[in-house]
Amino acid sequence: MADHFPDGMTPCAMSAFVLVNAQTEGGGHPVAADPSRAARANKSRDLRNREGAQVTHPSIHARTNPDKPAYIMAATGETVTYGQLEARSNQVAQLFRSLGLKPQDHMAFVLENSARFYEVAFGAQRAGLYYTAISTHLQPEEIAYIVGDCGAKVFITSIRFADRAEELRKQLSPDTVCLMIGGVIPGFQSFEDAVKAMPETPVADEVTGPDMLYSSGTTGRPKGVKKPFENTPITQLNPFLNALVGTMCGANSETVYLSPAPLYHAAPMRFNMMIMCYGGTSIIMEKFDAEEYLRLVEKYKVTFSQLVPTMFIRMLKLPDAIRTKYDISSLKSAVHAAAPCPADVKKAMIAWWGPIILEYYAGSEGNGVTIINSQEALERPGSVGRALVGEIKIVGEDGQLEGPGDIGQIYFAGAPEFSYHNDPEKTKGAYNEHGWSSLGDVGYLDKDGYLFLTDRKSYMIISGGVNIYPQETEDALIGHPAVTDAAVFGVPNAEMGEEVKAVVQPADGYEAGPELAAELMAYCRTKLSPIKCPKSIDFDPELPRTPTGKLMKRILRDRYWPKEAKGPAAVA
Repeated sequence: MADHFPDGMTPCAMSAFVLVNAQTEGGGHPVAADPSRAARANKSRDLRNREGAQVTHPSIHARTNPDKPAYIMAATGETVTYGQLEARSNQVAQLFRSLGLKPQDHMAFVLENSARFYEVAFGAQRAGLYYTAISTHLQPEEIAYIVGDCGAKVFITSIRFADRAEELRKQLSPDTVCLMIGGVIPGFQSFEDAVKAMPETPVADEVTGPDMLYSSGTTGRPKGVKKPFENTPITQLNPFLNALVGTMCGANSETVYLSPAPLYHAAPMRFNMMIMCYGGTSIIMEKFDAEEYLRLVEKYKVTFSQLVPTMFIRMLKLPDAIRTKYDISSLKSAVHAAAPCPADVKKAMIAWWGPIILEYYAGSEGNGVTIINSQEALERPGSVGRALVGEIKIVGEDGQLEGPGDIGQIYFAGAPEFSYHNDPEKTKGAYNEHGWSSLGDVGYLDKDGYLFLTDRKSYMIISGGVNIYPQETEDALIGHPAVTDAAVFGVPNAEMGEEVKAVVQPADGYEAGPELAAELMAYCRTKLSPIKCPKSIDFDPELPRTPTGKLMKRILRDRYWPKEAKGPAAVA
């Protein structure tokens, strides 16, 4: 496996993530943050950070501190100041207006971690657009589907993806304006040439546009998670994100944030934007490397960061001489996102960084969140904590509330609304008759209100923090003439948490074996992004299905999971 941050490592879906937060009392040992304080901040929708300074927008800091770095690209040292970000994001917003886009219109982009990423994102936000960042690992057909589904009037990418962009252009509507950064190919205009002709002043009708990011659905097609357009000024922040990043993480204008994750994912994109709203500085890595991460913490005196369990594992595997080589004492908080953290890894991180680990469970839908601190996690291994946003309801198959210890579907009551773009049926299915919303996850509450997850929606696979839905991979496999039936699910992987496994029923006339497995895996790589492709394929003469045709996937899956990982506290 390549030593880089895997695709999707942070959930368009933030299904389960851990916050590492260190505060000091009188200069003493770091202590965990108080979850109730964040809950109070969230409920009051206070838009001020811990120091009481008004939480606003990079545009404010461009006026008060224009030469301060808003972000620095770690690999090259390229720096974008608040003054430069202000001018360039205004030019991008003006470009969107000149192309006829108005508030609530859509744009989409495929960009690597580069200095241009946030010029585009903030430009779209300031123009009041729904903006969709798309995984850089997707194939042209997958990208074209998202661009078409979200109705993007403008699509932006970079010369790095020229090969895919050339094929993609053929699949997009002729009316879609396509811009390319760093060069041009047929069908694309120069982003730089288009932007430099624009004024550096804000658009007259500036209003906050929200992101609309895509996560795969059980049908195999990605679904856009859409929030209501609230017509808010750009200086008014999302109260949930402010409570999480500002109050819980302690981010403020002095924060130095290290971002090792792909920016097209929800958490890293949003967290970096929040840091810039506070007036801090982000250090953006192009890809994760364990030793380089520690070196950057020391070099920039990083105070806050975001990681996933796979990153913890890779750092823990470093030789002791490397782990102790760098001074990381400046690091006060770090978000660990997207995937279950093995108990031994969590214990090792607590031993290394101190008892400062908090774990969150949430979704990019933003319909609820839980939190658990280090002490609670050690006392209740497997729990993802108590409710921070929304009220947890466990509902049985009969639609009735379940009691402590009883497993059912997890709902949140009293939480913000969301919808799935262009999918009213999926949206309807996320709510029950009480208006409570669910992501389809299953679990139970103990007598003290701590939530335990027992399953992922529709056997979703979480590999290195990537949410992978089996249906899309199953559909690809079934498209091969050698396949009669296919089942895809996650199996244990010591580093990534899970990896994609397929069990295939071969068609008549095809011989099951290593050659066919290799052929099918190669076939999948022509249809899907690599993270969705099976890492191994086994064969079965007939897959187990009910008389009505429902695949009994658990029978297959249980062959590969140790018994101790199947209990109610397992995150599978």
